[in-house]
Amino acid sequence: MEEQVVLVGRTGRVGIVTLNRPQQLNALNDAMMDRLGAALLALDADEGIGAIVLTGGAKAFAAGADIAAMADWSYMDVYCSDFITRNWETIRRVRKPVIAAVAGFAMGGGCELALACDLIVAAQSAKFALPEIKLAMLPGAGGTQRLPRAIGKAKAMDMCLSARQLDASEADRYGLVSRVVADERLMEETLALATTIAGYSLPALMAIKESVNRAYEASLSEGILFERRHLHVRFASDDAHEGMNAFLEKRKPVFGHR
Repeated sequence: MEEQVVLVGRTGRVGIVTLNRPQQLNALNDAMMDRLGAALLALDADEGIGAIVLTGGAKAFAAGADIAAMADWSYMDVYCSDFITRNWETIRRVRKPVIAAVAGFAMGGGCELALACDLIVAAQSAKFALPEIKLAMLPGAGGTQRLPRAIGKAKAMDMCLSARQLDASEADRYGLVSRVVADERLMEETLALATTIAGYSLPALMAIKESVNRAYEASLSEGILFERRHLHVRFASDDAHEGMNAFLEKRKPVFGHR
Protein backbone atom coordinates (compact mmCIF):
# COMPACT_ATOMS: atom_id res chain seq x y z
CA MET A 1 0.00 0.00 0.00
CA GLU A 2 1.13 3.55 -0.69
CA GLU A 3 2.51 5.29 2.37
CA GLN A 4 0.17 7.93 3.81
CA VAL A 5 2.70 10.70 4.27
CA VAL A 6 0.00 13.22 5.13
CA LEU A 7 -3.03 12.46 7.32
CA VAL A 8 -6.17 14.59 7.22
CA GLY A 9 -8.90 14.83 9.86
CA ARG A 10 -11.34 17.32 11.29
CA THR A 11 -13.04 18.29 14.51
CA GLY A 12 -15.97 20.62 14.17
CA ARG A 13 -14.99 23.48 11.86
CA VAL A 14 -11.26 22.77 12.25
CA GLY A 15 -9.31 20.76 9.68
CA ILE A 16 -6.25 18.87 10.96
CA VAL A 17 -3.32 17.99 8.69
CA THR A 18 -0.56 15.78 10.12
CA LEU A 19 2.83 15.20 8.52
CA ASN A 20 3.42 11.45 8.72
CA ARG A 21 6.96 10.27 7.98
CA PRO A 22 7.97 9.52 11.58
CA GLN A 23 10.92 7.28 10.68
CA GLN A 24 12.42 10.20 8.73
CA LEU A 25 11.39 12.79 11.36
CA ASN A 26 8.95 14.13 8.77
CA ALA A 27 11.69 15.12 6.33
CA LEU A 28 9.97 17.00 3.54
CA ASN A 29 10.15 15.54 0.04
CA ASP A 30 8.24 16.15 -3.18
CA ALA A 31 5.62 13.46 -2.51
CA MET A 32 4.85 14.85 0.95
CA MET A 33 4.67 18.45 -0.28
CA ASP A 34 2.37 17.44 -3.15
CA ARG A 35 0.01 15.73 -0.73
CA LEU A 36 0.26 18.51 1.83
CA GLY A 37 -0.66 21.08 -0.80
CA ALA A 38 -3.61 19.00 -1.99
CA ALA A 39 -4.85 18.53 1.59
CA LEU A 40 -4.61 22.24 2.38
CA LEU A 41 -6.44 23.25 -0.80
CA ALA A 42 -9.18 20.69 -0.17
CA LEU A 43 -9.78 22.02 3.34
CA ASP A 44 -9.64 25.58 2.05
CA ALA A 45 -12.42 24.73 -0.41
CA ASP A 46 -14.55 22.99 2.25
CA GLU A 47 -17.31 25.37 3.38
CA GLY A 48 -17.55 23.50 6.69
CA ILE A 49 -13.95 24.36 7.65
CA GLY A 50 -13.02 27.70 9.21
CA ALA A 51 -9.41 27.11 10.27
CA ILE A 52 -6.67 24.55 9.66
CA VAL A 53 -4.11 23.06 12.06
CA LEU A 54 -0.85 21.72 10.60
CA THR A 55 1.19 19.47 12.87
CA GLY A 56 3.82 16.74 12.90
CA GLY A 57 5.03 14.31 15.56
CA ALA A 58 6.27 14.51 19.14
CA LYS A 59 9.94 14.30 18.09
CA ALA A 60 9.72 16.53 15.06
CA PHE A 61 7.30 18.85 13.35
CA ALA A 62 9.59 18.44 10.35
CA ALA A 63 13.35 17.97 10.53
CA GLY A 64 13.95 19.71 7.21
CA ALA A 65 14.07 18.85 3.54
CA ASP A 66 14.90 15.27 2.56
CA ILE A 67 18.61 15.69 1.78
CA ALA A 68 18.96 12.11 0.52
CA ALA A 69 16.42 12.85 -2.19
CA MET A 70 18.17 15.96 -3.46
CA ALA A 71 21.89 15.36 -2.97
CA ASP A 72 22.52 14.50 -6.64
CA TRP A 73 20.25 17.07 -8.26
CA SER A 74 21.73 19.51 -10.76
CA TYR A 75 20.86 23.13 -11.42
CA MET A 76 18.81 22.11 -14.43
CA ASP A 77 16.96 19.50 -12.34
CA VAL A 78 15.74 22.06 -9.84
CA TYR A 79 15.19 24.84 -12.37
CA CYS A 80 13.16 22.78 -14.82
CA SER A 81 11.10 21.11 -12.08
CA ASP A 82 10.43 24.51 -10.42
CA PHE A 83 11.72 23.11 -7.12
CA ILE A 84 10.09 24.67 -4.03
CA THR A 85 7.86 27.02 -6.04
CA ARG A 86 5.84 24.22 -7.63
CA ASN A 87 4.48 22.68 -4.44
CA TRP A 88 6.04 24.14 -1.27
CA GLU A 89 4.40 27.49 -1.97
CA THR A 90 0.89 26.03 -2.23
CA ILE A 91 0.28 27.11 1.36
CA ARG A 92 0.33 30.73 0.18
CA ARG A 93 -2.87 30.08 -1.78
CA VAL A 94 -4.79 29.05 1.35
CA ARG A 95 -7.14 31.85 2.37
CA LYS A 96 -8.26 30.39 5.70
CA PRO A 97 -6.13 30.73 8.85
CA VAL A 98 -3.46 28.03 9.16
CA ILE A 99 -1.99 27.30 12.59
CA ALA A 100 1.22 25.30 13.00
CA ALA A 101 1.37 23.10 16.12
CA VAL A 102 5.08 22.47 16.59
CA ALA A 103 6.75 19.95 18.89
CA GLY A 104 10.35 18.81 18.66
CA PHE A 105 12.49 19.78 15.72
CA ALA A 106 11.45 22.38 13.15
CA MET A 107 14.68 22.53 11.18
CA GLY A 108 15.44 24.02 7.79
CA GLY A 109 12.44 23.44 5.55
CA GLY A 110 10.41 22.46 8.61
CA CYS A 111 11.06 25.84 10.18
CA GLU A 112 10.23 27.52 6.86
CA LEU A 113 6.97 25.58 6.60
CA ALA A 114 5.99 26.73 10.09
CA LEU A 115 6.91 30.31 9.14
CA ALA A 116 4.56 30.09 6.16
CA CYS A 117 1.64 29.41 8.53
CA ASP A 118 -0.33 32.26 10.05
CA LEU A 119 0.32 31.39 13.70
CA ILE A 120 2.74 29.02 15.43
CA VAL A 121 1.86 27.33 18.72
CA ALA A 122 5.04 25.78 20.10
CA ALA A 123 5.39 22.98 22.62
CA GLN A 124 8.12 23.49 25.21
CA SER A 125 10.18 20.85 23.37
CA ALA A 126 10.12 22.79 20.10
CA LYS A 127 13.43 23.78 18.53
CA PHE A 128 13.78 26.06 15.50
CA ALA A 129 16.80 26.45 13.22
CA LEU A 130 17.86 27.19 9.65
CA PRO A 131 21.07 25.12 9.40
CA GLU A 132 21.41 25.15 5.61
CA ILE A 133 24.73 27.00 5.85
CA LYS A 134 26.26 23.77 7.20
CA LEU A 135 25.59 22.22 3.77
CA ALA A 136 26.86 25.28 1.86
CA MET A 137 23.22 25.97 1.02
CA LEU A 138 20.77 28.69 2.02
CA PRO A 139 17.20 28.67 3.34
CA GLY A 140 15.35 28.64 0.03
CA ALA A 141 11.74 28.01 1.00
CA GLY A 142 11.17 31.54 2.21
CA GLY A 143 13.46 31.48 5.24
CA THR A 144 15.62 34.45 4.29
CA GLN A 145 12.45 36.46 3.58
CA ARG A 146 9.91 35.47 6.22
CA LEU A 147 12.30 35.13 9.16
CA PRO A 148 13.56 38.77 9.11
CA ARG A 149 9.96 39.94 8.91
CA ALA A 150 9.13 37.83 11.95
CA ILE A 151 12.11 38.49 14.24
CA GLY A 152 14.11 41.32 12.64
CA LYS A 153 17.27 41.44 10.55
CA ALA A 154 19.87 40.98 13.31
CA LYS A 155 18.44 37.81 14.80
CA ALA A 156 17.55 36.41 11.37
CA MET A 157 21.13 36.95 10.20
CA ASP A 158 22.38 35.18 13.32
CA MET A 159 20.16 32.14 12.68
CA CYS A 160 20.91 31.96 8.94
CA LEU A 161 24.67 32.63 9.09
CA SER A 162 25.56 30.64 12.21
CA ALA A 163 22.84 27.96 12.18
CA ARG A 164 21.84 29.08 15.66
CA GLN A 165 19.07 26.99 17.18
CA LEU A 166 16.26 28.56 19.20
CA ASP A 167 14.36 26.76 21.91
CA ALA A 168 10.67 27.49 22.45
CA SER A 169 11.20 30.21 25.05
CA GLU A 170 13.70 32.05 22.83
CA ALA A 171 11.39 31.70 19.83
CA ASP A 172 8.58 33.16 21.92
CA ARG A 173 10.74 36.03 23.15
CA TYR A 174 11.88 36.85 19.61
CA GLY A 175 8.34 36.84 18.23
CA LEU A 176 8.80 33.76 16.06
CA VAL A 177 5.91 31.90 17.72
CA SER A 178 2.50 33.03 18.94
CA ARG A 179 2.49 31.13 22.21
CA VAL A 180 4.25 28.29 24.09
CA VAL A 181 2.42 25.46 25.83
CA ALA A 182 3.31 22.23 27.63
CA ASP A 183 4.04 19.33 25.27
CA GLU A 184 1.18 17.22 26.56
CA ARG A 185 -1.24 20.10 25.94
CA LEU A 186 -0.02 21.11 22.48
CA MET A 187 -2.91 19.73 20.42
CA GLU A 188 -5.51 20.52 23.07
CA GLU A 189 -4.43 24.17 23.24
CA THR A 190 -3.98 24.50 19.48
CA LEU A 191 -7.36 22.97 18.71
CA ALA A 192 -8.99 25.25 21.28
CA LEU A 193 -7.40 28.25 19.58
CA ALA A 194 -8.37 26.98 16.12
CA THR A 195 -11.93 26.31 17.29
CA THR A 196 -12.24 29.85 18.63
CA ILE A 197 -10.94 31.29 15.35
CA ALA A 198 -13.13 29.01 13.23
CA GLY A 199 -16.19 30.14 15.17
CA TYR A 200 -15.87 33.67 13.81
CA SER A 201 -17.14 34.85 10.44
CA LEU A 202 -15.04 33.19 7.75
CA PRO A 203 -15.11 36.13 5.30
CA ALA A 204 -13.90 38.42 8.08
CA LEU A 205 -11.11 35.98 8.96
CA MET A 206 -9.96 35.85 5.35
CA ALA A 207 -10.06 39.65 5.09
CA ILE A 208 -7.90 39.99 8.23
CA LYS A 209 -5.41 37.41 6.95
CA GLU A 210 -5.12 39.21 3.60
CA SER A 211 -4.70 42.57 5.30
CA VAL A 212 -1.99 41.43 7.73
CA ASN A 213 -0.10 39.65 4.95
CA ARG A 214 -0.27 42.82 2.86
CA ALA A 215 1.73 44.57 5.59
CA TYR A 216 4.70 42.40 4.64
CA GLU A 217 4.49 43.13 0.95
CA ALA A 218 3.44 46.77 0.55
CA SER A 219 4.24 50.25 1.81
CA LEU A 220 2.36 51.54 4.84
CA SER A 221 0.14 53.79 2.75
CA GLU A 222 -0.77 50.95 0.38
CA GLY A 223 -1.36 48.61 3.30
CA ILE A 224 -3.63 51.12 5.04
CA LEU A 225 -5.63 51.59 1.85
CA PHE A 226 -5.99 47.82 1.46
CA GLU A 227 -7.13 47.51 5.09
CA ARG A 228 -9.60 50.39 4.74
CA ARG A 229 -11.19 48.88 1.65
CA HIS A 230 -11.62 45.57 3.46
CA LEU A 231 -13.20 47.42 6.38
CA HIS A 232 -15.67 49.14 4.06
CA VAL A 233 -16.53 45.79 2.46
CA ARG A 234 -17.50 44.40 5.88
CA PHE A 235 -20.56 46.68 5.79
CA ALA A 236 -21.84 44.60 2.88
CA SER A 237 -21.56 41.45 4.99
CA ASP A 238 -24.53 39.81 6.72
CA ASP A 239 -22.17 38.54 9.42
CA ALA A 240 -20.92 42.02 10.29
CA HIS A 241 -24.44 43.31 10.84
CA GLU A 242 -25.30 40.17 12.80
CA GLY A 243 -22.18 40.70 14.96
CA MET A 244 -22.97 44.36 15.69
CA ASN A 245 -26.66 43.69 16.41
CA ALA A 246 -25.80 40.74 18.66
CA PHE A 247 -23.43 43.00 20.60
CA LEU A 248 -26.14 45.63 21.06
CA GLU A 249 -28.69 42.97 22.03
CA LYS A 250 -26.22 41.31 24.45
CA ARG A 251 -26.44 37.89 22.81
CA LYS A 252 -24.06 35.53 21.07
CA PRO A 253 -23.90 36.13 17.30
CA VAL A 254 -24.92 33.41 14.87
CA PHE A 255 -22.68 33.71 11.84
CA GLY A 256 -23.72 32.38 8.44
CA HIS A 257 -20.24 33.01 6.99
CA ARG A 258 -21.68 35.43 4.46
